[in-house]
Amino acid sequence: MKTLSPFFWLVVATGAVSAAAGPIPDVPPPAEVPLAGVAATVQPLATRAALDAFAQGGNAIDAAVAAGLTLGVVDGHNSGLGGGCFILIRLADGRLVCFDGRETAPAAATADMFLRDGKPVAALSQTGVLACGVPGAPAAYGLAVERFGRLPWKAACQAGIRHAAEGFAIDEVYARKLGNTAEPLAEFPATRAIFLQPDGSPWPEGHRLVQQDLAATYRQLAEAGLDWFYAGDFAAKTAAYMQANGGLITEADFRDYRVVEREPLVSQYRGWTIVGVPPPSSGGVHVAQMLNVLAECPGGDVQPGTVGFTHRVVEAMKLAFADRAHWLGDPAFTPVPRGLVSPEYARGLAERIDPTRAGGVAGHGEPPDWQSDHFEKHTTHFATADSEGNWVSVTATVNTSFGSKVVVPGTGVLLNNEMDDFTAAPNSPNAFGLVGGAANAVAPGKRPLSSMTPTIVLDREGEPVLSIGAAGGPTIITQVLLGLLAALDHGLSPAEALAMPRFHHQWSPDRVRIEAAAGAELIAELRRLGHEVQVVDTFGAAQIIGRTADGTLVGASDPRIPGLAAGIPAGKLPTESGAR
Repeated sequence: MKTLSPFFWLVVATGAVSAAAGPIPDVPPPAEVPLAGVAATVQPLATRAALDAFAQGGNAIDAAVAAGLTLGVVDGHNSGLGGGCFILIRLADGRLVCFDGRETAPAAATADMFLRDGKPVAALSQTGVLACGVPGAPAAYGLAVERFGRLPWKAACQAGIRHAAEGFAIDEVYARKLGNTAEPLAEFPATRAIFLQPDGSPWPEGHRLVQQDLAATYRQLAEAGLDWFYAGDFAAKTAAYMQANGGLITEADFRDYRVVEREPLVSQYRGWTIVGVPPPSSGGVHVAQMLNVLAECPGGDVQPGTVGFTHRVVEAMKLAFADRAHWLGDPAFTPVPRGLVSPEYARGLAERIDPTRAGGVAGHGEPPDWQSDHFEKHTTHFATADSEGNWVSVTATVNTSFGSKVVVPGTGVLLNNEMDDFTAAPNSPNAFGLVGGAANAVAPGKRPLSSMTPTIVLDREGEPVLSIGAAGGPTIITQVLLGLLAALDHGLSPAEALAMPRFHHQWSPDRVRIEAAAGAELIAELRRLGHEVQVVDTFGAAQIIGRTADGTLVGASDPRIPGLAAGIPAGKLPTESGAR
């Protein structure tokens, strides 16, 4: 059986990493112990909520939902009740499940709603009530627990209630995001009252942020259930606020929201089975596409950190993102070709890569049977796994930091700005610089294209060996690709894979974004090959859970953020205590 490196270990990563030349530092691993459950998130309090769920007799699904709901309180600039998510599950019996909790456009949305005098106005899709899609995360979390969890729904809400009511200390990342967005946050009274000091300045690192309205919302959600959110008081309050302030979301939009259960996207890479999320996520499609291309490239096994490796991967990224801009959208509204992930199509793309110089990509390709063979009609990533064989990979978001900046008064819920993920006009970039076409135009009830890329890897026997995902807009896709290449092709441990310097290319703009830790020599070599290069300190935030050759569960949290990967030892769990 093909297995991962025996050097996988449990890593506890706490504390952000400042930019510096050379490799990003790692935290030494503690002594390994057999684990009954493991969780990796961007916030220690969320990881501990997951471990508490395990301790109460819950499985990986219960733990993941507890983590997700807790992140909505302690990491609310990235995700929350007002946002969306994709949940990818490998169950202990081998079944693969995908829940699409992506936000939807209101019924009153129109293709030209962000145009003024025929030109897109970015502020309309990024800040304020028009930027908000109908939230899907609560519905997806609730469905996951109902279908596959062991604990009652209200158990998953308890850590969120506690941290909202009692407060939590703002960490360095949260404080920095507050500082960067203080001005637009101040535009909305309910938002300003929570996230800013009375003089309008952001709360500093270490401040204990108490959110009593959000605590009350979580209590209602715990006791009354999801009907309260989608067909009750919360929906009514949100709709009334929208009507009074020029927004479009109505009570009917909430009542009509449905989680879509999708067939997971399954592809093969050098003996591994790669399980991803299908459209309207673009991540699953393009990770599979890029892996297919790289598998066809001569000399594709060169080591990470070399110019040969970096150049080939960058060229594959360009080709995939050019296709993303043209083909990808909500499969209920636009035909997304399955041929994008075919090995036949990848062979043709690989032939276009010149190993000696940067190539130009004028536009999208044409995958086989694109006319007829189609898929069915700021962000955070977290993952859990248990010793029974349940694995959960979740990416959740409100889009950019603090989403639309709108908090619905009296609820504490921050709403997303996912409408910016639609294409306001052809070739018009969104907040992340991504361009798109008609396939991703705004339409009533439509789900915007996403970069979220929760991924699970299976070995030849169909057993899970790796779970990976990331945060960071379009760099999510390339972070996941780089992590998979590091772990699967080169045997790096989760911690080593996450610490590798990152690079990213999204076709437009035609520029490589690369971390300074890659080193001056590599950067100079890329420029010599004709690449335009933008050097940055760090970017992204990924989480990994893995399984060693002896079956040990392990995890790692990105050293760029103050996250936590931790497990609960085998033998510490009650057999059925707290289970329903």
